[in-house]
Amino acid sequence: MAILRKWWNSIFVKFSAAFLLVGLIPLIALSIFSLQAFSGHVQQFTINNLKQMSLYLSYNINNFFSDYDEITRLMYTGRYEGYSPTLSVDQTANVNEFEQINSVPIGAFLRTVLYSDKHIRSVYFVRALDQKIYYQTKQSKPLLADKLPIDQWLKPLEERPNYLSIYPTHGEYYYNAPNQKVITFARNLIDISGTLTPDPKVVGSLLIDVDAGVLDSLLQETNLSGDDELYVLDSDNQVYYSSKEAADGESISVLDRSEDSGYLTFSDEVPYLNGQVFMRVSKNGLFEQLTSTQSTVYIAIIVCSIVLLAMGTWFSKRLAAPIRNVLLHMNKVEMGNLDTHIERYGKDELGRLAFGFNRMVDRLKIFINDAYVAEIKQKQAELSALKSQIRPHYLYNTLEVIRMNAVYNDDEEVADMILSLSNQLKYVIDYGEDWVSVQEELNHLEDYFYIIRVRYENRIELRLQIADEVRRDYPILKLSLQPIVENAIQHGIRPKGGKGSVLVSLEVAGSKLVVTIYDDGAGIGEDRLLELQQLLAESKAPSKNIGMKNVHDRIKTICGEDYGLTINSMEHVGTSVQLLLPILPKHLK
Repeated sequence: MAILRKWWNSIFVKFSAAFLLVGLIPLIALSIFSLQAFSGHVQQFTINNLKQMSLYLSYNINNFFSDYDEITRLMYTGRYEGYSPTLSVDQTANVNEFEQINSVPIGAFLRTVLYSDKHIRSVYFVRALDQKIYYQTKQSKPLLADKLPIDQWLKPLEERPNYLSIYPTHGEYYYNAPNQKVITFARNLIDISGTLTPDPKVVGSLLIDVDAGVLDSLLQETNLSGDDELYVLDSDNQVYYSSKEAADGESISVLDRSEDSGYLTFSDEVPYLNGQVFMRVSKNGLFEQLTSTQSTVYIAIIVCSIVLLAMGTWFSKRLAAPIRNVLLHMNKVEMGNLDTHIERYGKDELGRLAFGFNRMVDRLKIFINDAYVAEIKQKQAELSALKSQIRPHYLYNTLEVIRMNAVYNDDEEVADMILSLSNQLKYVIDYGEDWVSVQEELNHLEDYFYIIRVRYENRIELRLQIADEVRRDYPILKLSLQPIVENAIQHGIRPKGGKGSVLVSLEVAGSKLVVTIYDDGAGIGEDRLLELQQLLAESKAPSKNIGMKNVHDRIKTICGEDYGLTINSMEHVGTSVQLLLPILPKHLK
């Protein structure tokens, strides 16, 4: 009993039993269940697709018959009024005179009908007066009039003169082309110029041969196999079209169409024919690949189960000892012993596990040391930052004392200048975020320009032109405008002398904020302009003496290569500098 208990407590036995009960058996059961469920879903999905296919065919076939019915009605439309007198000529007119005078308009009408649809192959008009046949065709072969079944085609029109007659798929043997399949549509031309009577006056009959390939193309879209069958039936089960050539024009009984175990049948109504599309699909061809797949999967499940069982036993033995050793060293680390290392077990997964464990312990030691050092450095940085705040506050307080002294002495201009300078110092020295709002950047620019106006006795003017779509809370890179404006004053307006102005324009272009700074200063010569443009294109560290380069590099570094600064100038006219900045997604409408 003790031996049995010891044997059961072995990790090898437990691993093997767990693998068998928790892994292999559920795997087999799940595989079989999944395969059966998958097969059922595939079959149902296929059947649903076939139902949709049948519905699609019925819809398109109904449209097919309806469209050509409309074409036969062209005889009555206003568009062909010019032909109506010809077709409805007085029945007492001389036949020869009628042919001589009116044969050309009838031919023109038939050509119009012939080319009104690319699938129409031939058009015929049989005059009721003398049964004379007029025709137009796209055939290259001559018409064999003696083989044209006019009497057969006209018989249904005599019985139902006001209705369209449709003749099932047949070969054009009257053109010596029996393999060319067509469907013939026929309609009487009724004289509607006089009083309508129960017995209508028939002027003639229009017949149209339509290429049955239209229906063939619809059938090809379904990808049915050679064993599958498709029929277009009327209310009497007469076949207007079928995928089986021998069935064209025949009648299919209800028994012939019954579903047996080897076929699936589908049908949908064709309202125009008062009939239906009937489709019979072979199960063998439809599910052949699925059956083959099922057999393959069952064989694979058996083979995999045997292989997995053998490999599970082998891995259980191989993993038992190394795992115990890993657990032992993990316990040592948990107790705080970071000097422990596992002996490598080769170059397989267990060896990499041992190597990873050893590396983890080593890096853990390094991280602990780094965290300790980083904590000390952080405290030193906080102390340095606290000390650095003392000097700016002292400077702000000193400027405020000077400003209040100027106010006390009624020197408002000096007081305002000191206030502007103080605001600028706070804005510049504040080591906060790289981004500020448009309003904050414009406030800083106006503080700077107030001192410029006083210095140059209002000879230099700042104008702001902000588009309506620019929101004042849009983000803009801090200190991106003032260096450009300062550059415009120092190198543009001052060298020119006299009065000058700087225009700052802000607008939105897609997801970009476009800032353009114009000045009407001295401008820049072509050589110097080219030099500046090349300087902006360079990727080396920014120059300490060129503000535009610094702004340009900051924008590209923070925002990306799609953004930055461009400069254009004309000597003696002025300079424009354009900044492209992104609008963050949360600010976009």
